[in-house]
Amino acid sequence: MGTEVLERRFALLGARLKLTEEPSLRTPRLDVGTDARGEFFDIRIGRNVELEVVDARPRDRHLLLLARTGGTKSKFLCGHDERHWFVAAIPEAALGVTGVASAKAALQPEAVRLQVARKRPKDAFRRRKAAYVRQGEWFFVPAPDVDPPQSLVLRDEPLTRGRGKPHVMQVAFRRGGRTVYVNWRNPTGISEAGFARLTPSERRTGRWTPMVRDPEVFAKGAVRHSDHATVNLAGWHRVLMNTEHAARAMRHVAFLD
Repeated sequence: MGTEVLERRFALLGARLKLTEEPSLRTPRLDVGTDARGEFFDIRIGRNVELEVVDARPRDRHLLLLARTGGTKSKFLCGHDERHWFVAAIPEAALGVTGVASAKAALQPEAVRLQVARKRPKDAFRRRKAAYVRQGEWFFVPAPDVDPPQSLVLRDEPLTRGRGKPHVMQVAFRRGGRTVYVNWRNPTGISEAGFARLTPSERRTGRWTPMVRDPEVFAKGAVRHSDHATVNLAGWHRVLMNTEHAARAMRHVAFLD
């Protein structure tokens, strides 16, 4: 698609698109930028990249974008969620993603899809329903059998996938996972073995914080984030992140949270 056609497809959602060709780029770069007029989709491509809007849903303010780079195809869900525009990479392993609805389904974790199949809500993608509650990229699935001891319950616990503003859970409980050490240079953490290999000086001056990677996380009460409406969970809910992290194309998307 040409630039003007792409701009018109994004305009159907009420969104602005700035498409820039940068010959040195081998893969596309997708971001949401801000200028004096507000937010806009900022997409930068090399000469060998073709973009196509596969499906657009103006009332829903979402579209599915396909990027072809040589023989490689990547799909991105571009849309508006509560207060801001976003871009989410669709996992390549997801089959049958041909439109906005199937892209949204592909971003749901398996446990969420199972809950949706059991509850059969009228709208499988509303942010709050009996099957789950969603806030941004995080899903909260009812877990009525969870009853942790009070000694393990945490208060005002941050919830994050790396860089970005954390979501804050009023009451939380974590189990399992593995310990990692995090600092500003290593926002996703290094293993205990990696931390042990550091010199005493590096361990002492690196401002490291021990955290737990990939635990089971449960929350109840209020979950707050400055970019989203607060959700209130009555009872324990399992916390699950969307499947975007499984997409190789995620490396093309600037981190947004």
